[in-house]
Amino acid sequence: MAGFLLITVLFYLNCGSFVVVISRPADGTTSRRATVALNTALTSTESLFSAGKPNTTEVPTAGFTTRYRKSISKPTTAPESLSEAAGKTTEREEEGPPELAKRSTRGIKVAKKPKTVLKKPKVIGKKPNAAERAKPQVKKRVSQSVATETAPQCPPLGLESLKVKDTQLRASSYKRRGLGPHRGRLNIQSGIEDGDIYDGAWCAQYRDKKQWLEVDARRLTRFTGVILQGRNSIWSWDIVHTYKVQFSNDTLVWKPCMNGTEEAIFEGNQDAETPVLALFNTSKVARYIRINPQSWYQNGTKGHICLRAEVLGCALPDPNSIYPWQTEPTESKDKLDFRHHNYKEMRKLMKSVQEECPDITRIYSIGKSYMGLKLYVMEISDNPGKHELGEPEFRYVAGMHGNEVLGRELLLNLMQYICQEYKRGDQRIVHLVKETRIHLLPSMNPDGYEMAFKKGSELAGWSLGRYSYEGIDMNHNFADLNSVMWTAIELETDRSKLINHYFPIPEQYTTEEAFVASETRAVISWMQNIPFVLGANLHGGELVVTYPYDMTRDWAPREHTPTADESFFRWLAVVYASTNQVMSNHDRRPCHNKDFLRYNNIINGADWHNVPGSMNDFSYLHTNCFEVTVELSCDKFPHASELPIEWENNRESLLTYMEQVHRGIKGVVRDKDTGAGIADAVIKVDDINHHIRSVADGDYWRLLNPGEYRVTATAEGYFPSSRTCQVMYDHYPTICDFRLTKMPKERLKELLMKGGKLPKDLQLRLRQLRMRKLRVTTKAINRRRAAAAKRAKRV
Repeated sequence: MAGFLLITVLFYLNCGSFVVVISRPADGTTSRRATVALNTALTSTESLFSAGKPNTTEVPTAGFTTRYRKSISKPTTAPESLSEAAGKTTEREEEGPPELAKRSTRGIKVAKKPKTVLKKPKVIGKKPNAAERAKPQVKKRVSQSVATETAPQCPPLGLESLKVKDTQLRASSYKRRGLGPHRGRLNIQSGIEDGDIYDGAWCAQYRDKKQWLEVDARRLTRFTGVILQGRNSIWSWDIVHTYKVQFSNDTLVWKPCMNGTEEAIFEGNQDAETPVLALFNTSKVARYIRINPQSWYQNGTKGHICLRAEVLGCALPDPNSIYPWQTEPTESKDKLDFRHHNYKEMRKLMKSVQEECPDITRIYSIGKSYMGLKLYVMEISDNPGKHELGEPEFRYVAGMHGNEVLGRELLLNLMQYICQEYKRGDQRIVHLVKETRIHLLPSMNPDGYEMAFKKGSELAGWSLGRYSYEGIDMNHNFADLNSVMWTAIELETDRSKLINHYFPIPEQYTTEEAFVASETRAVISWMQNIPFVLGANLHGGELVVTYPYDMTRDWAPREHTPTADESFFRWLAVVYASTNQVMSNHDRRPCHNKDFLRYNNIINGADWHNVPGSMNDFSYLHTNCFEVTVELSCDKFPHASELPIEWENNRESLLTYMEQVHRGIKGVVRDKDTGAGIADAVIKVDDINHHIRSVADGDYWRLLNPGEYRVTATAEGYFPSSRTCQVMYDHYPTICDFRLTKMPKERLKELLMKGGKLPKDLQLRLRQLRMRKLRVTTKAINRRRAAAAKRAKRV
């Protein structure tokens, strides 16, 4: 019994709870060991209602994550550079698929994980306009609570991820609905219109020290810290410089967070976007927490009390929740590596998957980032390294914006999941692997990710790591083929001469001086060399699936701009959104400033906002590949504790979307005489003004919704061939092969080059052509003679 008591006390000590369970043996005495453990527990955690005593010895904390740190601590060493993140390898990795270059296949040797030394983040204040230059004097005497616990800090409650509901947030006052307490969430974004109902912070109606933002955790929670941010607005500059924190169990009695014998005053923000973390001197157990601003930016009547926040806290065991269904799911049944992986860890994980499933996986690189980090791709197929006739190619791309990290982790999870389920014999996965060649690029912008990773999930902010190391937004960095197409439509009067697919890249875009990221160039080369049929690029910061076009025709801020394949793109978007557990939840609230529930969580990209040079549009206009963008979560950089549930939310969506590569028609275009495949044959579908082309072996794939279609195959030097193809609702494509006959002129050229004898049918055909040409020539000569005779007669 004494052992049971000791384990119980240590469990609650680790959670920081004040609940102590005392059990006595049968003789009514308490074990001496249990008494010692009980005393230790009572002295280790400060009571919610005690004043607290200053600690004489400061013990370093493990931090919220290994990347979380207090804003006032000083760095010891600068962090390692991005180029060092690649590590040293003694073996050469495969540089790319056979389509890009022939390289020897070798394993990836991963260097040992270095010690992470964190650097103090620089706080760069935003400069207000001329009318707002004067800033208030911040109190000179600002005490900072010092973290002294040795236990790891708690994860966020979920203000940013919306795990904390609107009903759990209250405030002393607020200016209007759009600035209510439900908007006081870390990294929430405002609308572009002044006074928009979806504004970018909680703002108090009054400007005094009695204002507060309150969070109800709904159960006893061990609070460890607060992260604060200013107001997100293009019109206003509102930040809180210092603040206090109070706790309560009933909202009637409030006790302040203490720093020794004084109330702790925490440092807030000096600019509106940089998140600032403050850790408490000791964790506090309570149900409610209040953030009470003490000083803020003021400029006459323009400065207001506005903030966005996240609260760190560990929920304590609830004795009333005795049934499993009363507990929120926090884990996945799949045994995957649920954590954030930096460059070295990502490479190591991919290598481990390749070693576990060597028969169906292959790792290759498509190029390097600006800082020299390789862009690794995991290929999954029953015959890796080779394009098989009739087998479609699929791709997922994540991490185009380096700080939108959920897609990166989902693709790493997907690699592990497919490997495990294939070995287990899951027929769905086995069929997918055998019938599809899958390519997974988890990090298109590794340089940006490394910058965000060093800050941590809640401290990276909204934009740190979004761009490449050169400052390029790769979501706008692909060639703008939309303008090329629309200009041709305006200038060409004969619409039959207009091309509607495989638009060439403008010459100025391909020069070395062009402002094109090395990562973008690598992906374009990858897209040109592998005949992808379907893909998706994974982003974060919203919950919606967007489909092309992403660019408006007249450069309007937003306007519905559909492609010729609008119906199928809508189907693709619906497939992902309807199987995603969060998107399909009609009770969820909007992430930021647009309610996508009204559109069933799908939208034409240009109808959301204008994005020239997007990868979706480029892929559709330059290659055979159809592609959509998936915004995976409201939180761009979810905490590691949220990754298992995010995997559960997206697992079915990721698999179901991949299976759509088999919807429509497919076939092989062959030469009727030789049976050889014809490359670059154009496949036209009546009433859909967008064609595709066959690849090197003559095989093609045309994504289509169920229905009956008239399909025509044409190729240079061949007579066109047409047939009717029926697309069913089945999960496999309709086979629609074509055999094209060479034109006599082309056949003659080939035979003469080979020195062969002309067959009788070709001889007859040539004789007929000569006679026709002779008759045409004779008629032309006779007409000229008659005209000349008439002129002579007049004279």
